[in-house]
Amino acid sequence: MSLHPSLQNYADAWTHSVEAIAELVQPLVEGEWNRATPCPGWSVRDIVSHVIGLDCEMLGDPRPIHTLPRDLYHVKTEHQRYMEMQVDVRRHHTGPEMTAELEYTVIRRNRQLRNENRQPDAKVRGLLGAEETLEFAMRRRAFDIWVHEQDLRVALDQPGNLDSPGAHVTRDLMLEALPKVVAKDAGAPPNSAVVIDVHGPVEFLRTVRVNAEGRGSVDGAPSLGPLVTLSTDWETYSRLACGRITAESAGDRIKTEGDQEFATALLRNFSITP
Repeated sequence: MSLHPSLQNYADAWTHSVEAIAELVQPLVEGEWNRATPCPGWSVRDIVSHVIGLDCEMLGDPRPIHTLPRDLYHVKTEHQRYMEMQVDVRRHHTGPEMTAELEYTVIRRNRQLRNENRQPDAKVRGLLGAEETLEFAMRRRAFDIWVHEQDLRVALDQPGNLDSPGAHVTRDLMLEALPKVVAKDAGAPPNSAVVIDVHGPVEFLRTVRVNAEGRGSVDGAPSLGPLVTLSTDWETYSRLACGRITAESAGDRIKTEGDQEFATALLRNFSITP
């Protein structure tokens, strides 16, 4: 394989999740394609349409020419309109049509990855027509497809793969986002620290430190007397960070110690997905 070594992890994560998705949806009967998922406004069919659509864009296929209905309550931003186009154009496709297109798209993407010889910093077309590096695009794709695999697993009541390669890519991406979540979005005061303690299939203990200028950083060293300590399991953490659940709906799966006013603000601003 000619794929650059620094991209291999993302390719492996994508492959693992997309094959899991194909296996999940292959036996579905027509009615099961309409099941609601934790992704607001999207059914099982819509999630698979999104997976197909974004991988077609990674292949360089032109985006569909399609006018969205005006009554899609969950579409409020330009980013959501962009994402919805690939979904809505397939809303009336049958189950067999969906599985056939998914299979064909996966074959094409696997061939593309086998022949990929561009450097990680090569520029590619990104979302909303923005230019981004190939490494960034592949990393986001591995994250996105694992999150949607979990959406499908919840909708179909088939839990699994919480410690797969995609889960570890997702963890790393979420940890990178933590300083912004704590310092900027939740507004942690200068010279404070917040501890995040996650257990389960993917475990980690991280401290987000906010310096005197209000900038956040994250490390693995414990903190004495943190402003807040947040403890939860990996599945709850990932679903909360992706906006799939609220802190209220998670109930006692989330425990916080310390400044409860800030803990509320932190949980209210925890999602990192658009």
